[in-house]
Amino acid sequence: MADLQPWALALFRRSVLKQRKIVEIVAMLGPTEGLRCLDLGSDNGVVSLLLRRRGGRWASADLTAEAVASIRELVTDDVHQVERARLPFADAAFDRVVVVDMLEHVADDCAFAAELARVTRPGGRLIVNTPHLKDTALRRVRHAIGQTDEKHGHLHAGYTAVSLAALLAPRFSLEAHRTYSRFFSEAVDTAINWGVERLGKRPSVKGMVVTGSDLRRHRKAFRAYSFLHPMVWTVSRLDALLPWTSGYMLLASLTRRRD
Repeated sequence: MADLQPWALALFRRSVLKQRKIVEIVAMLGPTEGLRCLDLGSDNGVVSLLLRRRGGRWASADLTAEAVASIRELVTDDVHQVERARLPFADAAFDRVVVVDMLEHVADDCAFAAELARVTRPGGRLIVNTPHLKDTALRRVRHAIGQTDEKHGHLHAGYTAVSLAALLAPRFSLEAHRTYSRFFSEAVDTAINWGVERLGKRPSVKGMVVTGSDLRRHRKAFRAYSFLHPMVWTVSRLDALLPWTSGYMLLASLTRRRD
């Protein structure tokens, strides 16, 4: 773990989208000190690591053995695999639950919504990060070059704030929502996914998860990408020129009803 953490964090710092994601999640999540918390679907474990560093007692879980192993390499303990939509935790176990790019990978999202309600204590908060459902020229281009929802393990194309609130009702009430990652950030992400595929990495049912073994195998390639990062960052900042458009990612905060 000591050897992998610096590399995993260095890769994270070169990902504009992942950095924006954790900033948005933390801002909506608020303080976690003294709370029992759960993160679901945190990709290769960096999100789990960064959330745990903010305080609180965290558990982590994901859908595939590959993702679980990658998370465990970084945080070591309290990491679990989700079987279908069933969460391996007791009723009302958590004060905060964070779902990071996982809802769209679960076949029965209604059953998963019921499980989220079961493990969240009454009055607790749920944070959901998921693709924002909208039809755009860029999304059609992604599909045309093979970056389809199916290839990346998306069993649902995405959600709007309305459809997400409806899915999680009546157990949860929607408190706040916003979108992020506009055209330029999404275009950069498209290029990065194309590059990672050229290294021979193929998406799993959980999407494109860059694990510790990938970092070790392609260390030179990832180091070379570091030189391109300033250009990638500059392009992503052009999102500010499109304030009237919605983003490609949806983030929502919901409260578990007490009744």
